[in-house]
Amino acid sequence: MRFSEADGSSGQLIDAYGSEGILIGGRRFTRGLIVTPNRLEEGWGPAHPADLTLKHLDALIAIEPETRIIVLGTGETQVFPDPALYFAVIGRGIGFEVMDTGAACRTYNILISEGRRVVAGLMPLALNHAEPRPA
Repeated sequence: MRFSEADGSSGQLIDAYGSEGILIGGRRFTRGLIVTPNRLEEGWGPAHPADLTLKHLDALIAIEPETRIIVLGTGETQVFPDPALYFAVIGRGIGFEVMDTGAACRTYNILISEGRRVVAGLMPLALNHAEPRPA
């Protein structure tokens, strides 16, 4: 397994991701999670992107109320939420980026290395025994 070469001085980085989970600080997470530069919360989110609700998004905002960007990883493929959910977030003046979970992991790392206020809600990829990719 290879690890990210990014500088983690701005907060915790996602080391690797893949169908066997997301690796952060030597810990493997196989369920949905919220990650910020200073916090991890396992067990977040729906099992399927279509089941995403405003309650899930409010949980992201509540973790870091000063967040300016939410990165949402929707599993193996990019799945856009209901437009009402999207507008509920951006209506609060918060950027909202939706992408597959791999892209969300990479984007999160870039944003925190730039010192940006970001929170990521990451839905898991399908689990199997493949080797994780570096973030």
